[in-house]
Amino acid sequence: MKPILTFFATIALTAAVSAEELGQLLFQDDFERSESQEQKDEPGQGWGTNSASRAKGNKQVDLRDGAMYIYLSSEADHAVSVTHPAEFTDGAVSMRFMLEDEKDSLGLDFADLGCKEVHAGHLFAARVSPKNVTLQDLKTGGMRLDISEARKAKQKLTEEQQKAMEGKTKTIPSKVAVGKWHDLVVRISGDELSASIDGKDMGSLHAPGIAHPTKKMLRLSVPRNAVVDDVKIWKK
Repeated sequence: MKPILTFFATIALTAAVSAEELGQLLFQDDFERSESQEQKDEPGQGWGTNSASRAKGNKQVDLRDGAMYIYLSSEADHAVSVTHPAEFTDGAVSMRFMLEDEKDSLGLDFADLGCKEVHAGHLFAARVSPKNVTLQDLKTGGMRLDISEARKAKQKLTEEQQKAMEGKTKTIPSKVAVGKWHDLVVRISGDELSASIDGKDMGSLHAPGIAHPTKKMLRLSVPRNAVVDDVKIWKK
């Protein structure tokens, strides 16, 4: 059973952002379930993780107290990625989240693995840390295949590649208290990506990669630790 505060937080989010405004509800998860064992990731409900491929199979996702705790294994060579199918053109993702210390962050990375012009299908992302919110167009920016490969090889970017990176990232200063639950809503409309925390607008980014016609997967990207709950995916 979740705390009473969870109930009131959900009511507050519903009041601030109506379901009609967000669209058709495609998926929701309140994580009110138990795992059958404690050695491997077992998030259920269609969630997947990269623990087998990037953390030698070590557990990085734990369901407890009606929430999903995500934490980086000491054996991992990549941030934790917790994925769920999410197919839409315009839509939104809402959730409650908690960062446990000042070094933590939570990224919502939208992907289409069928898009071969970018590394690993990365389209765009919204990342929240205790100090700021970062919005990125990855498809036509840093994850564009030629740019990603050049950066990995530590090659100097061409003039065209440098120009392509311009205007593809927006960082908005924002104080997010650690150790406390917050409500997050990330919206996608045409070429606009926007985010709000606890009902407060954090800003938006307009960029062409955001308008990619089919978003097929949500990746929760966690380089250290994060806790999430009451995840909802919406389609306009």
